[in-house]
Amino acid sequence: MEKIYLDYNASTPIAPEVSEAMKPLLDHFFGNPSALHWAGLPVKELLHQARGQVAELIGCTPREVIFTSGGSEANNLALKGFYFKNRHKGNHIITSKIEHPAIINPCKFLEQMGAKVTYVDVDRDGKVTPEAIKKAITKETILISIMHSNNETGTLQPIKEIGEIARNFGIVFHTDASQSVGKVPVNVEDLKVDMLTIAGHKLYAPKGIGALYIREGIQLEPLIHGAGHEFGLRAGTENTLLAVGLGTACEIAKQQVGNTGIKDLTDYFWKRLKDAFGDQVVLNGHPEDRLPNTLNVSFVRRIGQELLDSIPQLAASTGSACHAGSIDLSPVLKEMDVPEEVGMGAIRLSLGRYTTKVEIDQVMEWFNGII
Repeated sequence: MEKIYLDYNASTPIAPEVSEAMKPLLDHFFGNPSALHWAGLPVKELLHQARGQVAELIGCTPREVIFTSGGSEANNLALKGFYFKNRHKGNHIITSKIEHPAIINPCKFLEQMGAKVTYVDVDRDGKVTPEAIKKAITKETILISIMHSNNETGTLQPIKEIGEIARNFGIVFHTDASQSVGKVPVNVEDLKVDMLTIAGHKLYAPKGIGALYIREGIQLEPLIHGAGHEFGLRAGTENTLLAVGLGTACEIAKQQVGNTGIKDLTDYFWKRLKDAFGDQVVLNGHPEDRLPNTLNVSFVRRIGQELLDSIPQLAASTGSACHAGSIDLSPVLKEMDVPEEVGMGAIRLSLGRYTTKVEIDQVMEWFNGII
């Protein structure tokens, strides 16, 4: 029977156009982009082009884009790099309780280094309120980091409003936009952010490549010291192959973002779930302010993992872990105060560029067969 992939928030396939753009670097362009001869200069030009493509998607200058090995490294560079360079100005960081571990764990590490971190609550829809951020600010606050959209529920955060607060107080503001870039319009000026994280494998580029936008003038301490690659912020010969992949993916995303096709399919899927199961199925996250491809749904008084185990042809994620007869809700659902009998049945269904209506209808048949 056909396998169906509805876990695009975990990772996307590499787009054919991205594979095609990378091929010349496997066959011909092997030089070091720092070398000033015939083998290095064309590679340097390809790297510059890729940086420009990333910058074009998010509305910044190429010089403000630093290539990293992915979203986790970009988040670590933003948080640790900023703290170590600027802790003489203050030692307080504000983030939320529903951030990705690539934010939470660097914050916990920085607490061991002397930082004070405030983890703000979210409401029942998984939203941070700008008022909670404002209330958490102290005279020692130097950095705020709030994700643009939640990877589990898809809920979009009020980044622009938080950005305005941060600017009014003279505080640097970072957002992890790993899940958002390529799915919804992301512009650093509109969002009023000073740093922004991109993860390649969330927008049809390869794994192992990401980027950090750093507004000009923001000072960071590098995590990797060596020669002066990436404007002195990340030592090591640049991975031009993967950077070209990310650049191409960003160029495609710029053409496709805002297309309502995936949202229409997601809405169709949700309507079919409600029509079939009524009150037995609940949407987790904000009903409107969320990613157009994401449905985090709970089958009430069911166990999400058991449902997925019954449909091995379906690739999707659960919002709870089942072990030794007990259920552990995901930290995100816990912080949203989702009741256990609801949260234990959570399944994240994330659609993508290659999802079809036929696949949605097939998944509904599977769900109807076991529920």
